[in-house]
Amino acid sequence: MVTGNASEVQPTGGSPAPPVPPAPKTGIDSRWWVAVLVVAAAAALFWPKGDHPKTTAPGGFAIDAAGRPAKLGERMAGVTLVHFWATWCPPCIDEIPALQRFRHDFADRHDFKVVMIAVADDPAKVRQFLGGGEPDDSLLFDPSWDVAHRYGSTQIPESYLIDHGEVVEKFVGATNWDDAAVRKKIADRL
Repeated sequence: MVTGNASEVQPTGGSPAPPVPPAPKTGIDSRWWVAVLVVAAAAALFWPKGDHPKTTAPGGFAIDAAGRPAKLGERMAGVTLVHFWATWCPPCIDEIPALQRFRHDFADRHDFKVVMIAVADDPAKVRQFLGGGEPDDSLLFDPSWDVAHRYGSTQIPESYLIDHGEVVEKFVGATNWDDAAVRKKIADRL
């Protein structure tokens, strides 16, 4: 007959079974593992990340001058300046003549391109403002801020320097594209 719980089996006809000794401890104390995890988490949190983490330039579709979807990646050169602006933005209006001079001065460089993306703007107003001086493949429209938001833009003007698919510089606000230091920064990438 078996009495008690299943772990305390006693034979039916005699003395109780001798007690089973506890299993020997193997492995490492759990407090040690917690300490190792805390140190690993702290190292991951505070380990130096580098000066300039690379950010891949977002893709997406804008609208071209003919009103068709245009894949942004197909408009890029080896080094590209993507510029978000609008005719309803006073700083943008002030900045555009310098940007056009800048684009013109670098026009002989086949490895460089300026892509101007008019955000939430009327295409007819944009064309009238620019006077038809922009090549069709460098003027795009972003009616709903979709492309601008992919880049992280929440205001305009804003420009992104892209070197072979990586965003390497962000220019927030109106930039003086005639400034020698700004031009050198871009020329050094070419």
